[in-house]
Amino acid sequence: MKRWLPVIAAGAVGISCLGVAGWRLAEGWAPSRERYPFQGMDVRGGEGPFEWRQLKAAGAAFVYHVATEGTARDPAFESDWEALAEAGLGRGAIHVYSLCAPARAQAEAFLALVPRSPDALPPALALDFDPACPRRPERAALLAELRQMLGAIEAHAGHAALLRVSPAFERAYQVSAALPGPVWETGNLLAPDYAARPWRMWQASDFHRIEGAPAPVHWDVIAP
Repeated sequence: MKRWLPVIAAGAVGISCLGVAGWRLAEGWAPSRERYPFQGMDVRGGEGPFEWRQLKAAGAAFVYHVATEGTARDPAFESDWEALAEAGLGRGAIHVYSLCAPARAQAEAFLALVPRSPDALPPALALDFDPACPRRPERAALLAELRQMLGAIEAHAGHAALLRVSPAFERAYQVSAALPGPVWETGNLLAPDYAARPWRMWQASDFHRIEGAPAPVHWDVIAP
């Protein structure tokens, strides 16, 4: 047995190295630029600091930034919003919807923080389950709340909002079948198709490495 120990150890090291190399390749992967020329990222406060000009030089064309979550404001949003414009990056604001806060109060928080910017990308409404929020309304009640929220932020922005719906949330509520507007789906490496219509934006990786960001980011592409 002892004579096999070096062989086993060498094999384990080799497998480990292959794993590290494979992970580094995955971190650097992005969908084809020929097929998806417009690529960018989505972030929230606390994930930076970001070097926005460096990110643009490395290939990011736009950044979606969380502005509000429930009724809470992202403390980094205002300064980052201005810095994105100065860097020449496309910029869009995200509201992370909470099932545990009134839709009207959430809309008021978003409208109070996000300025009307003629150069801004359409706003995004992020829909997913939060383990800290146990509320699970009936579908009809939820859709009524979401319509109220969408009506407010779309009137403010002047654009139809993107619906960023997680697979679990879509399975539970079939949101994309009931609400109009472009869909933003998520799915690492493989293009998703779980919504009722083709996606307009795809979060293709939640571990993408790019110069200008201190840690892996969510990498997104726009449908051609």
